[in-house]
Amino acid sequence: MTKSKAKILVVDDNAGIRSALGILLPLHFSQVEIIPSPNELISRVGTFGPDAVLLDMNFHRDINTGNEGLYWLSELKSRYPDVQVVLFTAYADIALAVEGMKRGAADFIVKPWDNDKLINILENACGKAGRHGSAANRPQESKADAPMLWGTGTAMSEIRKTVGKIAMTDASVLITGENGTGKDVLAKEIHRLSGRSAMPMISVDLGAVPETLFESELFGHAKGAFTDAKTDFAGKFEQAQGGTLFLDEIGNFPLHLQSKLLRVLQNRTVTRVGDTRSIPVNIRLVCATNMDLPQMVRDGKFREDLFYRINTVQIHLPPLRERKDEIPRLAEMFLEKFSGQYNRKVSSISDDALRVLVSVPWKGNIRELQNCIEKAVIMSEGETLTANDIMSSGTGPDLHAGPGDSNTPSAAVRDGNGEDTLEMIEERAIRSAMKKYNGNLSMVAKALDISRPTLYSKLRKYNI
Repeated sequence: MTKSKAKILVVDDNAGIRSALGILLPLHFSQVEIIPSPNELISRVGTFGPDAVLLDMNFHRDINTGNEGLYWLSELKSRYPDVQVVLFTAYADIALAVEGMKRGAADFIVKPWDNDKLINILENACGKAGRHGSAANRPQESKADAPMLWGTGTAMSEIRKTVGKIAMTDASVLITGENGTGKDVLAKEIHRLSGRSAMPMISVDLGAVPETLFESELFGHAKGAFTDAKTDFAGKFEQAQGGTLFLDEIGNFPLHLQSKLLRVLQNRTVTRVGDTRSIPVNIRLVCATNMDLPQMVRDGKFREDLFYRINTVQIHLPPLRERKDEIPRLAEMFLEKFSGQYNRKVSSISDDALRVLVSVPWKGNIRELQNCIEKAVIMSEGETLTANDIMSSGTGPDLHAGPGDSNTPSAAVRDGNGEDTLEMIEERAIRSAMKKYNGNLSMVAKALDISRPTLYSKLRKYNI
């Protein structure tokens, strides 16, 4: 057996798993390091320079959401984009796996694992790293963000005027709107147009930060402040010095820490955990949320004084169903992105496909549209994205079904706005895929990105 020259870093808090991998992996890889905590992940990647990281997704007992793994995945990929990450979890959640892959993970494996499969996945991940040269010690270069794609509707035109007025100021901005409406993109546009554009914009997804790490991540910590704090660490406020700090999902900020955040914003100084020195910070604050902060204030879940501090200017992003003029251009932008990313020769979208896209209510907004185009590009067999490609991706009504067609749902109901419900869209997508793949359940499940048991359940539900 020939050993791979690749270097593997394992992060897992389970001593038994660390012991087992400590025996298995050195048989196949020339260098293996294993650590119990992600707190030293970033520094260890910098010194060890692994080709692939096997990253556990949960590090606290009784917490199995996977948020910690997604958080550390994002942190690692933002600094070392060519280091390949394989997510390691005991909880077989397909949605979580897809989210991890979209955030840059190379693959995903479920505990208990098959040894041969684990080695194969790690070898493939190291192969991806090798195509970019050595993955070690290569932080991501800063790149200017492209201008925002603005719609022509009244609401977006007014937002564009507002952004033009406030961008060059240091006014704090609160962006509200449903999930997936592009709040982070608007925050980047404000930074791009500001006088701080030459300085960094640091983004923090507060919904993904484990509560135990809030203080350290935002305000930093001193060496020895807690176990594994082996060096001083500059928090996000210090990292954004001179630039913009974007706090996404600000409604998730713990109530007991809101007073400290308020003091930092009022005094423009930050004190690291375990230290007494006040460090001056010069940042422009932009926050975003899909929550009803005024109601949270009334319920005592969000400080009123903090709400007014972050809310000098408020911008509400309308949902995509109210911005249908943007859908064709967004679809074309995502088509170009994913055809390049997956090396597919899909260069255009048919008129029928555009009609499908514009007809869908997009309850998941721009993020759902992006996922739809990504799946359609992967599954497409031609150079033009068709209506069937869109429907096979799990979205949109079946345009080929006529009033007397047996494929048309018989008991479907529309919502109060006369739009297709999610169940209607789901049923039509399944019927379309069953027709396209001649009832081959394996291919249907793969096309719809669901498991065979889930497909069986839905076939019974819709009497297909």
